[in-house]
Amino acid sequence: MYRENARTDSEHRVGKLFVLSGPSGAGKGTLRERALADIPGLVYSVSCTTRQPRPGEIDGREYRFITHEQFRAWIAEGRFLEYAHVHDDMYGTLKADVLRELDAGRSVLLEIDVQGALQVREKMPEAVLVFVDVPSVEELERRLRGRHTESESALQVRLANALKELALKDEYDHIIVNDELASACEQLRRIITQ
Repeated sequence: MYRENARTDSEHRVGKLFVLSGPSGAGKGTLRERALADIPGLVYSVSCTTRQPRPGEIDGREYRFITHEQFRAWIAEGRFLEYAHVHDDMYGTLKADVLRELDAGRSVLLEIDVQGALQVREKMPEAVLVFVDVPSVEELERRLRGRHTESESALQVRLANALKELALKDEYDHIIVNDELASACEQLRRIITQ
């Protein structure tokens, strides 16, 4: 049976998945915000976390803030595309959120940690992984201290984790060194729109 507006499966456009990650303080959030503002049709998949909201963060905008119990239940139910323990908390991306957007033909941007990015690579090898790097470890420490969001002990944990994450950057499709914001934003825009 023929319908004038019907599309065949071969005409169905599936969106592309882009994964942005790198160490805390590299500027992932800023790059994400700029990409979403500058690239029409690009959507952001909000991750879940068990950590407490920081001042100004709103549930459902920066993260879905859930309990450790709820997070563990969703792991058991297989709801996550990826999840990881990071800095004493859990973070994860709901599989249904991502697949719904991709199936609707929209490209999706995830901003997740390195552990999660490598899980996405295993499950969805077609995803494009982008690592946001820093000019130096010293600059990274300066940025983290400048945020004034962590205690000294939490800051030391983030720095130690950053060194492990930096060692994995060659696993990514693209590396953007965020030493000059406008240039880094343009590099990300080109990766997503090419």
